Amino acid sequence: HRRRVRSRTRAPQAPGVNTLERVGSVQRYVMSTEGTRREFTTSLLAGGVAGTTVDVVLFPLDTLKTRLQSAEGFWKSGGFRGVYRGISAAAAGSAPGAALFFGTYTLANAELQQMSPDTPKPVVHMAAATMGEVAACTVRVPTEIVKQRMQTGQYASVTIAVRDILSNGGAMGLFRGYSSTLAREIPFALIQFPLYEHLKLRYSRAVGRPPKPYESAAAGSAAGAIAAAITTPLDVAKTRIMLSSEPSTSATTMLSKIYREEGLGRLFSGIVPRVFWISIGGFVFFGSFEGAKTLLATTI
Repeated sequence: HRRRVRSRTRAPQAPGVNTLERVGSVQRYVMSTEGTRREFTTSLLAGGVAGTTVDVVLFPLDTLKTRLQSAEGFWKSGGFRGVYRGISAAAAGSAPGAALFFGTYTLANAELQQMSPDTPKPVVHMAAATMGEVAACTVRVPTEIVKQRMQTGQYASVTIAVRDILSNGGAMGLFRGYSSTLAREIPFALIQFPLYEHLKLRYSRAVGRPPKPYESAAAGSAAGAIAAAITTPLDVAKTRIMLSSEPSTSATTMLSKIYREEGLGRLFSGIVPRVFWISIGGFVFFGSFEGAKTLLATTI
């Protein structure tokens, strides 16, 4: 008896890229396991290195920004004193938060482009960045609460902060402001990452080669500065919600409250250190990320 063989063809692709496989009349995308795992692992490690570098080096600017945005005001929140308060909490969350973001972003970006090749790339980058932020905020929010409360003098150590937050609000107390953080991070990512990818692409076409790490860093710096300025009111709302001991509220409600009681200008509190911090941070972050990614790609 002759065995009936089902047609099975696969379009040739470069190693590490998802391939289109046809089984009979059915087409499906098949993940190149080795290549995807390598890309994911590289982005995970490079993101961790980049995130930790930025958060530790530029921590004083973040402290000044937080104090400017607090309801008590800059001087009552500590002024220029103790600008490294909370750095241990920031350092603890930097690597896993950044690694989760970049790992998810890279994987989602590759998968979405393969699953829907006709979708405009900026839309793909936006969707991938949103997925990355949702994942990263599971780590970022608890460490952000502890860090900001230490920056404004509410707690003297991470241990005391975590114990008090858990005793007053349970485990969910560490996730206070999760939705308001997403309300800040997602618009920020929707502006920054498509712009970052666009600037790299335009530069690459102009010079006829992929951008070097420091050139990618410049693109990240510009994209971050623009995104930071636009989303400052959302950052102010998020900070107020995290620092408050009152029942948690939405970002929209907090924005309305600040505008009504303190005026429009208060919504842009800390914009100078925020833009400066994220601009420099964007250069360091994307430079570190691209450099670490290039190095790791040759060793993993």
